[in-house]
Amino acid sequence: MEAGGLGEVKTESVVCFTEEDPLVLESGATIGPVEVAYETYGELSEERDNAVFICHALTGDAHAAGHHGDSERRGWWDRLIGPGKPVDTEKFFVISPNLLGGCQGTTGPSSVNPATGERYGLEFPMFSVRDLNSVHRRLLAKLGIEQLHAALGGSLGGMQALQWAIDYPLAMELCLPICASARLSAMNIAFSTVAREAIMRDPDFQGGRYHESGRGPNIGLAVARMMAHITYLSEESFAHKFGRARRIEGTEPGLGPDFEVEHYLHHQGANFLSRFDALSYLYLTRTMDYFAPFDEEGVEEKLQGNPTKVLAISFSSDWRFDASHSTFIRERLQAAGWDAEQVDIESPWGHDSFLLDVPEYHKLVASTLATGLLPA
Repeated sequence: MEAGGLGEVKTESVVCFTEEDPLVLESGATIGPVEVAYETYGELSEERDNAVFICHALTGDAHAAGHHGDSERRGWWDRLIGPGKPVDTEKFFVISPNLLGGCQGTTGPSSVNPATGERYGLEFPMFSVRDLNSVHRRLLAKLGIEQLHAALGGSLGGMQALQWAIDYPLAMELCLPICASARLSAMNIAFSTVAREAIMRDPDFQGGRYHESGRGPNIGLAVARMMAHITYLSEESFAHKFGRARRIEGTEPGLGPDFEVEHYLHHQGANFLSRFDALSYLYLTRTMDYFAPFDEEGVEEKLQGNPTKVLAISFSSDWRFDASHSTFIRERLQAAGWDAEQVDIESPWGHDSFLLDVPEYHKLVASTLATGLLPA
């Protein structure tokens, strides 16, 4: 281990479902084989009672902590996971997999369909947040883990953890949905709609068959990422980072990128193309749109008697999933008798706060995981 974090780590892969034993989705559709990419950190205790499951956000992957050979390029939640960090790998065995439908080693719409020998493309079946958990529950079975100490994740990851806790009362002791929602607002759905339209209206989308041509919907995917990235920050963070600074002061006005914030968004869009696939973006954003566990028929009876403790964490400047989303989760769970609390943390960095160094947030996660107790 290196000072302040994990050293070099490795992404593993396992086939969780096969053609003979396929994944049966909530819709009734089947997929097989299903391969899952994952990483683990720390050591599993002899009692197998110290497992902490990490659920990643929309564009995340299995590489949450440590590095793959370059210590300057670390996992997306490296600030939170490692020896002595809030998710302390000296105490916990941490599992971090890539999602079903992803594009970083887990089966998704860009994978090859064994029945046709071609990539699934838009023939990949739609899936739900519950289906994401079906895959990850099978992964845990492969690892010999029956119960989690905790499941936590930000944004889509928090939605996944919440659905898991609702469906399986004894699956985990603690559930920490961070910057999450149990029902996307019309505005949130609208943002995702525009992003998907930018991708699908790109002439190089080619009905989702772009891999074979060597030309992808790069313009549409970059624009989708640029717009989404705006929603992940706050007006205060934009003002702090960029203000109205221009790349070259005194130049004549033009239509090309001039202000520093424009260059930043162009950079975000371009970088995204090298690590994410347009089809995964379409499917995963749509999965988020339909997520509404408390709207399901019979949910009130289903929620009764669940011993899982839930801590919903939000941030003051997150306008994508503001505190009202966490309040809704807490109120519905408390009404059903759950031990559930909510904390709204002061931060100027918007939705992305869950990825950053916010001391109160880190302290809260650390104490909750270490003690198993929710804040009063």
